[in-house]
Amino acid sequence: MPVLSIIIPAFNEEKLLAASLRSVKAAADSAFTDTGLAWELVVCDNNSTDRTADIARAGGARVVFEPVNQIGRARNTGAAAATGEWLLFVDADSRPSRELLSDVLALTRRPDVLLAGATMTFDEAPPVARVLCGLWNIVSRLRRLVAGSFILVRAAAFREVGGFDLKFFAGEEIDLAMRLQKTVGRCDRQRTVILHRHPLVTSARKMKLYGKGELGRFFLKSLFRPMKTSQTRDDCSMWYDGRR
Repeated sequence: MPVLSIIIPAFNEEKLLAASLRSVKAAADSAFTDTGLAWELVVCDNNSTDRTADIARAGGARVVFEPVNQIGRARNTGAAAATGEWLLFVDADSRPSRELLSDVLALTRRPDVLLAGATMTFDEAPPVARVLCGLWNIVSRLRRLVAGSFILVRAAAFREVGGFDLKFFAGEEIDLAMRLQKTVGRCDRQRTVILHRHPLVTSARKMKLYGKGELGRFFLKSLFRPMKTSQTRDDCSMWYDGRR
């Protein structure tokens, strides 16, 4: 049984997926394979219309298919095919480093850890985006909030709570964390950890692809009606409109 299953949900990601897979493979080989531990890579093709699946296979991933375009559903489908003791969900536009996955390896050896996330940094972003990312990192560490781009969870616990709730079209990682801590963490005294020594490098493409008005409207909706927004597909269109 692999120690770790890395699961990447991918919808029309032919532009960035190859680079992400190279980064994941190099980092995991260094952190896990070189220390004698097995890991696997699963990409869930979430009904892509481009070369996403072909690129994933060429990058050494096992590809599974999910016909319904929804992030939580794609992650659940990838998790159903995974065999590792731990599941690591990474976004298709993110590039974890060897150092970050070495920290992940250390967490998999700790009995007190249930769930983990990581702070983030953008590869290329305007100053305002970097400021917002820095603020998120502070809140994430203080409140133990995991970002959807990097979610490490015990596979048994993930399955015990039923995976990601399909009511959500965004923010499903926050709901998952709350259910895990309420049902599993409270009983087993396991906790959430936010890794911060080696931030996850991720893309700031949404800042480039969407105008200030579009981003502002989504932010305000999320601020004043977070549950309704996260459960409404049209309000979360930035994840589903195929703009890449």
